[in-house]
Amino acid sequence: MDWLKASATEQGRAIMAGLVSPLDLVEGYLDAIARAPLAPRIYARLTPERARAGAIAAHDRARAELRRGLLDGVALSWKDNVDSAGVATEAGSLLLEGRVPDSDAAVLATASAQGALCLGKTHMTELAFSGLGLNPPVATVPNAFDPQLVAGGSSGGAAVSVAMGLAAAAIGTDTGGSIRLPAAWNGLVGFKPTPGAVDMTGIVPLCRRFDVAGPLARTVEDCAALYALITGDSAPDLREAGAAGLRLMVLDGVPFDDAREAPVAAFEEACATLARAGVRIAHAAPPCVAEAMALSPTLFAPEAYGLWRDQIEAAPELMFPPILERFRGGKSVTAADYVAGWETLDRLRRDWAQAVAGFDAVILPTAPILPPEIARLESDAAFFASENLLALRNTRIGNLMGLPAITLPTGRPACGLMAMGRPGDDRRLLRTAAALEAALHG
Repeated sequence: MDWLKASATEQGRAIMAGLVSPLDLVEGYLDAIARAPLAPRIYARLTPERARAGAIAAHDRARAELRRGLLDGVALSWKDNVDSAGVATEAGSLLLEGRVPDSDAAVLATASAQGALCLGKTHMTELAFSGLGLNPPVATVPNAFDPQLVAGGSSGGAAVSVAMGLAAAAIGTDTGGSIRLPAAWNGLVGFKPTPGAVDMTGIVPLCRRFDVAGPLARTVEDCAALYALITGDSAPDLREAGAAGLRLMVLDGVPFDDAREAPVAAFEEACATLARAGVRIAHAAPPCVAEAMALSPTLFAPEAYGLWRDQIEAAPELMFPPILERFRGGKSVTAADYVAGWETLDRLRRDWAQAVAGFDAVILPTAPILPPEIARLESDAAFFASENLLALRNTRIGNLMGLPAITLPTGRPACGLMAMGRPGDDRRLLRTAAALEAALHG
């Protein structure tokens, strides 16, 4: 068996059974990265000494039957906005070039304490403010299905490191879709927890009220185990999760506006498969969704620009112009409009909770478009702007409503099905997702 392409939890069980050593896995990944021509566009930098030292310790614990958990000795990649002690963390931006933190981010420290390994830091969009993954100043991550296409962002390198067998799983962050979009576009599962569920200390921020860290992996089981790993909690019980009898609401309206044929067809095929498995599916289009989406310019860009204004305006020439323009879009929003926007969003979140009560999850296509070509995005600013807004349109609904959300592969390349749960009910959503995964893929 090629353990490098096995799921993270499969690797953990193999280590426990003595079938493979963490040392062999780490060396295998480092060798695969060294031989992969596209690796410099996936990994910003590697941490081989840290990975090898951790693997030796995990190997010794396994032999002594003192493993700290299922993922003890499993090698992960970490998005380059997650602080790593003594190793540069630059958040995909030349503005932060040479930034070396003194300590690990809370999620990395928590995972390391349980024996998980750090292979290295993965490339991302500048300061995490784009869904496409285009980053000409630093590195544009190639799509795992076709290197001429973007991987999605901002956690593009995280996704592709897993999809191409260069890490067992990855940790990324999500502010408007930055875990789920690249996961979907590269054939993975990506889980965005409820904001506040994960300690964000030591993670370079974009919009603190929306930012949350989470996993990108091959299976829902992996995501559940990784969620437990970074929160320091026990993993949700996914055993005997069944699809029959689940009540799902298809979110009509906004998610399908201007959507392309392939993602819609993949979603409809997936819904038909779920219905045959006994899932009860209803349709609705609560008006609170369109109202909330209209608030996006008032809520995201002002906070992002407020956090990064000084660094940006000190050296704007270092940034990719479309990303610079997105940040500067927050300049003109008044404090009164920002506060009023949050007041309105809080009301709309209550409306949403009433509209979806009684459903196990709300489902929709993860993205309404397929990954665009890198060359056209680089040469056509208007195309970049329109595609970027569409790419993040569906995922942003979950962020605005403060929900946990997960994307599952549909079986069609770069097409995902997204399920959104109730705020704070992350474990239940993971169990529901496990049932949907089994129904879709067996």
